[in-house]
Amino acid sequence: MAARASTALVGGYAAASGLAALLARLLPVARVEATGWALILSFLFYAVIGLWCFHEPRLSRVAGLVWGLAAFSIAAAMLLGVRP
Repeated sequence: MAARASTALVGGYAAASGLAALLARLLPVARVEATGWALILSFLFYAVIGLWCFHEPRLSRVAGLVWGLAAFSIAAAMLLGVRP
């Protein structure tokens, strides 16, 4: 249960922040609006990921998906760089 809770809390935060950074970079609107929308949606991402972590019965699937999503989204946001 401790592994599931830490994956939900820490991994969910990492995945939600990575997705928010990637979304802010990819949205085709002004920087301020993209950042605002990504910030608002990051709370939804975090809640959905956290709830799913406790809903899924297999811990290996939870850890793999959450940490993989976090690593992918953060790496993609870093590779895309700063928005022009």
